[in-house]
Parts: sequence; structure tokens; C-alpha cells
Amino acid sequence: MAATLFAKFVPKHGWLPLTQTVRHGSKAVTRHRKPLHFLKQKLLAVTKYIPPAKSFPPGAYPSESDHNQEDNGLTLLRKKDLKKIFEDYKMIAVVQNNCGNAEEMVILKHGLHKHGISVKFFPNKVTRSFLINSVYCNMAPLFIGPTVLFVSKEPKVKEMLTSLRASPHMTLLGACIDDTLLSVQGIVSYSKLPAMTVVQGELVSGLTMLTSHTASLLQRHPAHLSALLQQYIKQQNPNNGTEATPTAEQTT
Repeated sequence: MAATLFAKFVPKHGWLPLTQTVRHGSKAVTRHRKPLHFLKQKLLAVTKYIPPAKSFPPGAYPSESDHNQEDNGLTLLRKKDLKKIFEDYKMIAVVQNNCGNAEEMVILKHGLHKHGISVKFFPNKVTRSFLINSVYCNMAPLFIGPTVLFVSKEPKVKEMLTSLRASPHMTLLGACIDDTLLSVQGIVSYSKLPAMTVVQGELVSGLTMLTSHTASLLQRHPAHLSALLQQYIKQQNPNNGTEATPTAEQTT
């Protein structure tokens, strides 16, 4: 009997029981990121932002190799003309020509010529090479692309802005007025100033008013002092005039 029970409950060699007890351990929670797909990695590498290496655009300043090259006769002649322009003219404006046709340029020249403003064309390479060695070196970054110079012997900013409003393809970049470099906003503010004749008239009227006021003040004090002295004399001798009459009668 005992042998029979032992044979039933004791498993045989190579025999698996119908039910088995399996111990499950705790699952570790891992938050590791999955590696990106290689196509996505390539796309991210291609679209990665690369900041510019220089703060100014290429070509704004002449390179050392261009600066060391000797200028030919034509370049020297153009530099001489530029020097004369910067010496003789008080207003030199830099305007960029954005695909304007020849007809618009002729109309613009005609409108500016009425106000005594001339249009000058110079290559940017020659202009930058001239400006880099002069006191106007800060104007060199303005000469990028097709540029035109508007020059006049007297500052006529208001007339220039009025003519530029009729030419949408012409963009004002900056100007040098009375040896002062101005931005576009500075040029607009300069155009709102009154004319020189008006300022001179206001100055003369103000000086005349101050002079007349000063003269009246200078005349007022002596007259007031004289009136005070006369009043003081009358107060010191109140009966001087009344005593003089009877003495005259006694003598007669």
C-alpha cells in the first residue's frame, strides 16, 4: 500500500507534472530612449541650423588681396572724381536700384534735376576701395548690389524723398549730409526740420526782441532813479516854493 502511494505521488524520471509553480520576479522599469532610425538621423543632420560665421555680409568690406592690388588709370580717375564729389557736395545719398527700367531712371533724373540733385554711377569696387581709406569708411557697407549716388551742393532732403516716393524700385539706404552719416530714419527726421532761412529769421527776431528788451531795461532804471531823486528833493524842501514869493515882495 505504501509502495503504491509512493509510486503515485513521487514523479517518475523524465516525467513533468501537470501543474508547475513558477515564481515571477519584479519587472524593472527602464526609460531608455530608443535609437532613432538612420533616415531620421540623416534628416536631422541635414536640417540642423548653422549660425553665420560673420556678422557682416560677404563683400561689404574689400578683401586684403583686392586692397593690395595696384589700381589702374581708370580706377584712379574714378577715385579722383569721388573725392571731388565728397569735397564739393553737402548731400550724398546712397540708393539701391531694384530692377528698375531705363524709363523710370530717366523720369527720376529729370525730377531730381529740377531741384538741383544729380545722379552719379560708380562701380562698388571702386567706391569701397576709396571709402576704406577715407573718413567716410562707415559708408562702405551700404554699397552692395546695384547702387546709385544722389548728390547736391545743398541739402535738399525733402525734395529727394518726394521724388523717391514716385519710384518704387529705388530704395534709400543712407546718406551723408553735412559730413554726418544718417540712416533712413535720420534722413526722414532731417527732412522735417525747418528751412535755414526760417531758422535765421526766427533767430534774428529773437535777438532783436532781446536787444529791445535790454535797452528798455537799461533806460528804465535811470529814469526811475531820476524820478526818485526829484521826489526826494521835494520831500526835503516842502516850503521852498512858498517862501520864495514873500521874500521877493519885501525887497520891493
